[in-house]
Amino acid sequence: QVQLVESGGGLVQPGGSLRLSCVVSGSIVSRYAMGWYRQAPGKQRELVADISRGGSTNYVDSVKGRFTISRDNAKNTMYLQMNSLKPEDTAVYYCNAKIIVLGYDYWGQGIQVTVSS
Repeated sequence: QVQLVESGGGLVQPGGSLRLSCVVSGSIVSRYAMGWYRQAPGKQRELVADISRGGSTNYVDSVKGRFTISRDNAKNTMYLQMNSLKPEDTAVYYCNAKIIVLGYDYWGQGIQVTVSS
């Protein structure tokens, strides 16, 4: 069974940094396109950043230049480095792994990130 477990969230002041990690078990992460999503209270879940099997990345405009997505296939882990955090980045962040053509779509349980002074 494929499981995704996020870590690294918490409370940080505006302008601070956090690094989220997503460890995948039960499968080989190199098979999957991976992504980070977030959901703020009262809002729909949105894609923050994704990374293809080949390492191509994509970011939502609001985080470009501040967030960096990466993957370490040897460690079966994906990361999201978040710098210059803003209060509007406050949300529950979710890790996702998918293989669209096979209908595989897995989610982590989510982790809270709160940016506040």
